[in-house]
Amino acid sequence: MVVRTIFVTRHGFRGTWDLDLDSGIYTSKFLSPTKIPVDPPLVAYGVQQSHQLADALISTVPRISRIYSSPYYRCLETIRPAAEKLELRINADNGIGEWFGQAPFPHPGPATASLLNTLFPSLETNYTPSCYPPATGEPLPQLYARIAFALSYIIADADSASGDPEVALVICTHAAPLIIIGRVLTGNLPSNVGEQDFRAFTAGLSRFERRQIPTRYIKKSGFHVQDEPPNIDWEAGNGLSGGWDCVVNCDCTHLKGGEERGW
Repeated sequence: MVVRTIFVTRHGFRGTWDLDLDSGIYTSKFLSPTKIPVDPPLVAYGVQQSHQLADALISTVPRISRIYSSPYYRCLETIRPAAEKLELRINADNGIGEWFGQAPFPHPGPATASLLNTLFPSLETNYTPSCYPPATGEPLPQLYARIAFALSYIIADADSASGDPEVALVICTHAAPLIIIGRVLTGNLPSNVGEQDFRAFTAGLSRFERRQIPTRYIKKSGFHVQDEPPNIDWEAGNGLSGGWDCVVNCDCTHLKGGEERGW
C-alpha cells in the first residue's frame, strides 16, 4: 500500500513535573501507572480531549489504517480511544518521543515495552521502533536528525504493509517533535527556528498530503541517534519520502475548548 495522507496530533492536557537542576532529579504529583515522573497521565480534561479527537479520526477520508505514537503514557492514552474505535493496533516508536535538551544527567525515558503492553492491550507487540534518543538529551540539530530518520522509517513501514492501495496514517507525539515533523515533511526550515509555522495545540489535528511517490526508502531498525545519523535530504523544500504539503495546520474545531496550550 502507499501512504497518501499523514495526520499528526499532539497529546491532550497532561499532568506536570518538576526538575531539580542541581541534582538532576525529576518529581511529579501526577504519576501514571508507569510511575515515571516525566511520564504523567492525561488530566480529566485531557481524557475528554482524547475522545473528541477520536471522533474526528474515525471519520477521515481516506480512512486511517495505521497508528504510530510516542511511547510516553500521555500519547498512548490520547490515541487509545481512536485505536479502539478504528480497531487498529498502536505502533509505539521512540523516534517520535519527547525531546529533552542536553544535560549532564540522564533524563528518565518512557516505560519498557513489556510494561506498556500490560497497560495498553491495543499496542502492537511485533513493531520495532526506529531509533532511541540519547539518555542525556539532544541539541536541536540532533533532534531534527532523529525525527527525519524516524519519519522515513515510519513512512517506509506503512508503505510496505499490505492492505488498501492508498491509505492514511496518524502520528501522536509531543509539541517540539510535532513542529519538526511539519518542517521535515514539507522540507521548509525557517531561518528562525522559533518561528511559529506549525502549530501544536493539545489534541489538535494537522494533515499532510504526499506530493509524489519516491523510488527509494530508508528502512533500518534499532538505530541510535547518538551514532552518526544517516544523511536524509529533506531541506530546501524537498521534504521526506517524496515531499508533503500541509493542507491543515492544527485544526481544533473537533475540540469543545478549541485551541489551547499552544507551544
